[in-house]
Amino acid sequence: MAENCRCFSGGFPMNAKIIEVVDETKTGKRTLLFDKSFENMRPGNFCMVWIHGADEIPLGCAYENGVTFQAVGPATNALFELKAGDSVGLRGPLGTPFTFPEKGEEILIISGGIGAAPLAPLAEKSKEIGADVTIILGARSEADLIFEERFSRTGKVLLATDDGTKGRKGFVTDVLAELDPAKFHKIYVCGPEMMMKFVMKLLIEKEALSKAEFSMERYFKCGIGVCGACCIDTLGVRVCKDGPVFKAETLVDSEFGKYRRDASGKRIPY
Repeated sequence: MAENCRCFSGGFPMNAKIIEVVDETKTGKRTLLFDKSFENMRPGNFCMVWIHGADEIPLGCAYENGVTFQAVGPATNALFELKAGDSVGLRGPLGTPFTFPEKGEEILIISGGIGAAPLAPLAEKSKEIGADVTIILGARSEADLIFEERFSRTGKVLLATDDGTKGRKGFVTDVLAELDPAKFHKIYVCGPEMMMKFVMKLLIEKEALSKAEFSMERYFKCGIGVCGACCIDTLGVRVCKDGPVFKAETLVDSEFGKYRRDASGKRIPY
């Protein structure tokens, strides 16, 4: 059984051993489960993972004792090479999580790609609370879908793949356009930022933006709100500390969907 990981924000990373490696897809999406769990983890929290000899990176908490990630760069590729028995350093849980629904509320979860990682535990917790859960789950193809079965145990799953290999051919926004988001009490969104930008546009058109919370991704250095590398123009809030989950309305006039910053702080347009 995993032990509690008392590696709070600002503390030194706690050494954690990998006890299980799960390949979620054949396209580079993997889950690592550790021998220590994140104490008081809430869906939407993230942790800083220190890959010895490589880098320390933020990853969303997909389980109380695990992270799910995609191999996309040097650090995640180094993490992808680790096996059961290897160890990493962990700090977390960190950040502002999603707001839980109340019993009996209807909620909509909109997930794109690896954005399913923080949303799957939210779906599970919401069902446990007694909420009525609907999930729009999107990916490039059937081979890229993750947590479909996990989501299906929590509520109704509506699938969309870019190439049509499973579910509706198209994007999560195509599925959303056919729903009435105003009927849901709360809406939760995580995925590629351009996907979320178009979700935001639809929610504005359907007058449902006030119901939504978005989980953002930015370049983190410290993960605890000290360095300022992840501050959002023009709000001045820190994604690592004030986020990564934000009320959607607060992001409307920000850099969201326009640009991000690299490690040097240079703006990178979407």
